[in-house]
Amino acid sequence: MRRIAFLFLVAAALASGAAAALAHAFLDHALPAVGSTSHGSPPELRLWFTQELEPAFSTVKVVDASGKQVDKGDASVDAQDHKLLKVSLPPLAPGGYKVMWRVTSVDTHTTSGTFPIQIAP
Repeated sequence: MRRIAFLFLVAAALASGAAAALAHAFLDHALPAVGSTSHGSPPELRLWFTQELEPAFSTVKVVDASGKQVDKGDASVDAQDHKLLKVSLPPLAPGGYKVMWRVTSVDTHTTSGTFPIQIAP
């Protein structure tokens, strides 16, 4: 009986650890897509995450090859979809850009990442 109780406790601990690991907001998909080439400059960058985001602690920026920020600086979590982070873009010249994001999910876990996008004429 003790062994069964011990095994049950181990299984419960493993299950709760797996649930905690899944509680982070990870990038699900983006528009333009991660690593994609857009023909013409998109008016906005959109990032969807696996968890709802805390607006006060979530941000994204787009930088050019020299590291200069090129977005309009208006990053925000969408009012209707709390998993969507977006930022407006001015007309971008053809070339390579880097998207840099850092978000905090509503359960206070923080994640961050970067990915490239290309703008073609």
